[in-house]
Amino acid sequence: REVRLNPEAVQSEYELLKSFSGSEDTCCLETINWTLDYQFSNGCHAPPWRQVHGDISYIDIKPLDGDAFCVIASTSGFFITGKDSNGELSYECEGDVYPTLAALLKKKSVHFADTIDKKEFSYYGTLNQKDQLERTKDETSYMNENETQVDGTADDKDRSAQKKKKGAKGRTLEPSQKWKNIGFGGDLVEEDESSKDTRQSTRLKGDIDDDFSESSSESEEEEESQDRRQESNADLPSEYWQIQKLVKYLKGGNQTATIIALCAMRDFNLTQETCQLAIRDVGGLEVLINLLETEEIKCKIGSLKILKEISRNTLIRKAIADLGGLQTMVNIVQSMNKELKCLAAETIAHVAKFRRARRTVRQYGGIRKLVSLLDCGLLSGASDIDVAVARSGALALWSCSKSTKNKKAIRKAGGIPLLARLLKSKNEAMLIPVVGTLQECASEQTYRLAIRTEGMVEDLVNNLKSENQELQRHCASAIFKCAEDEDTRNLVRQYGGLDPLVSLLTNIENKELLAAATGAIWKCSISVENVTRFQELKAIEQLVALLTDQPEEVLINVVGALGECAQMLANRTAIRKAGGIPSLVNLLTSTNQALLVNVTKAVGACATEPDNMAIIDRLDGVRLLWSLLKSTNPRVQASAAWAICPCIENAKDAGEMVRSFVGGLELIVSLLKSNDQEVLASVCAAIANIAKDEENLAVITDHGVVPMLAKLASTKEDRLRQYLAESIARCCMWGNNRVAFGKEGAVPPLVGYLKSPSQDVHRATARALYQLSRDPDNCISMHDSGVVQPLMKMVGSQDDVLQEASAGCLKNIRKLALANEKAKYH
Repeated sequence: REVRLNPEAVQSEYELLKSFSGSEDTCCLETINWTLDYQFSNGCHAPPWRQVHGDISYIDIKPLDGDAFCVIASTSGFFITGKDSNGELSYECEGDVYPTLAALLKKKSVHFADTIDKKEFSYYGTLNQKDQLERTKDETSYMNENETQVDGTADDKDRSAQKKKKGAKGRTLEPSQKWKNIGFGGDLVEEDESSKDTRQSTRLKGDIDDDFSESSSESEEEEESQDRRQESNADLPSEYWQIQKLVKYLKGGNQTATIIALCAMRDFNLTQETCQLAIRDVGGLEVLINLLETEEIKCKIGSLKILKEISRNTLIRKAIADLGGLQTMVNIVQSMNKELKCLAAETIAHVAKFRRARRTVRQYGGIRKLVSLLDCGLLSGASDIDVAVARSGALALWSCSKSTKNKKAIRKAGGIPLLARLLKSKNEAMLIPVVGTLQECASEQTYRLAIRTEGMVEDLVNNLKSENQELQRHCASAIFKCAEDEDTRNLVRQYGGLDPLVSLLTNIENKELLAAATGAIWKCSISVENVTRFQELKAIEQLVALLTDQPEEVLINVVGALGECAQMLANRTAIRKAGGIPSLVNLLTSTNQALLVNVTKAVGACATEPDNMAIIDRLDGVRLLWSLLKSTNPRVQASAAWAICPCIENAKDAGEMVRSFVGGLELIVSLLKSNDQEVLASVCAAIANIAKDEENLAVITDHGVVPMLAKLASTKEDRLRQYLAESIARCCMWGNNRVAFGKEGAVPPLVGYLKSPSQDVHRATARALYQLSRDPDNCISMHDSGVVQPLMKMVGSQDDVLQEASAGCLKNIRKLALANEKAKYH
């Protein structure tokens, strides 16, 4: 059998011989050391640029009876190498190649051979009994494999076993028990030199798995090692051995034999993992990839057809990437042969399922080359092979487009207009990868803009009406991402896309399609006009029916859509009548953060209706919302706080309800320490509602709400300014809070809010200033901050609340001024 070494075998024999080295005459060697001490993650001591040539390690050896020399351990065996004029290793083989280091040393050193024959030597190892037994089994197994010719069939294995048994009986020389205990194998036994030379000449190449051509990540190594353990313990089918034989023909045959072997290999079921791994385990992947660099078109086509099938396996994909197969395939994409282009792109599509492979494709210019495949001219006049090439290019780009940098590379290479042209095709096999690529890229704003401006929205809507569910799913996913933009949402409605989206809700068995459809409905429902159409299509009732027994991916979208639709009164009523309120409240106990954000919004929207609020209160929904304020996710905290606001506004006895939550008021005040602007705005809004009840206002005052609100007054965010001013206005209603706000320096920043362009900020600020102006010191502070001029303008506002609050604040300032004037003369 041909020998193919691996790092583990080299390491094992090195350590064994190291234990027999020393200066005494009873030792086998004087010294043995690694030339390069550093060990790479794959176990090699050779640098990566030599590993690609098969080198594993370099070993410096000094026998007791000769000069030192250097041995190269490669995948083909052990051999001695010399040095060049600069004293560097020449890496050239000097003499024969040996299957084991011991066999080489026995030939090179007379002392080494005599010591073994005499069986008198010193052992300096530290192996315990368990390690000795394991080492004995491993080494004996390894040596026996090197001594025995093994073929792929069961009959061959039986014959070789019988030969081995006969050979064992005929031997007269046996190693001592001490030698056996440390695991040294049978190749050290003296044998006929001529037969050994013949046997050594056949041990140059082999079939053992070569898995160290390039270091891989820890997770990949674990995956590979687990796979090998499973294979070693399994009863491998006959196909495994037959494929191994075919790989041997691929390695050593001529062109005709190679093509025949490729054809024979394709007759196997290459979708089976056993067949896929059989090719990998005997070095077949290296051969198949090497064939891609030949000039023979038939060999390339045959190799790519096999690689295309087996690259569906995760382990094979990574192995192809490690062996540099992607670079070769990227070059083939520019071939003049269209069948080659097609096969190479489809194989790239399979391999580029993980990040490193996608990066490799981009770094070797693969994105630009793949984009060029999309240009098949006018679809009406394109030949079948041109369409197939374009489809394969779209498949490859689909896999590559999962990377953000690749999305940019596709756009820069001019991929968008080509994809837009292919989107008008009637060929579903073409449309699926094209739409798949677009929906992946639609996460980028530039692509969403291009999809809208290039007229692709209409094509996506039209393909929603297809009978192919996979195509429908990708179209719905693309609309889901693109509908973030208002113009796109309007286009979807104008092209009649809302009706087919609602019709897709009946596909309850296909969860992926259901998730895509509900996602598109959710985003489209952000526009009021679209909600009106959904209302006409009775979509609300269908969405409510999907609130139970669905995966989280579907629930997130369903609840998000209901939350948007519930902004309209009629839909809030429809949700209640369809029995949706209890289902929504039940979802408040979920642990999915995205789902919690959406369900709190939906519950809050429904709570604006008194009848709905009664159901929420009865189901203890407000308590569940309050408990979500303890979440570590700011988005959940903010959404829960916003939902609490309408609950307090519409509950029958809101003050008592809030007080019944033990520690609830202290919790919500503590959230004013958050660094998230949305959390702060929502909590301020909730405090403004809580403070309507005097008892609750007294409690939150005791918890230090005044200085915490005053500390936030310097914010520049208008959204926060509005609700902060509202909460300050409410909190001024208790005790000396007005005075406290003034002492905390809240008045001057509030005056600055009047410069904001937001009318809502003006209204809330005027109310806060009106309440604060009831304290004389605050009036002085306002006057000094220049409040009079902006308030004079706001007195003429069309907003009654703003007008009244501004006038009231000016009245209090004027009354103080008059009182001061009067005090001067009396």
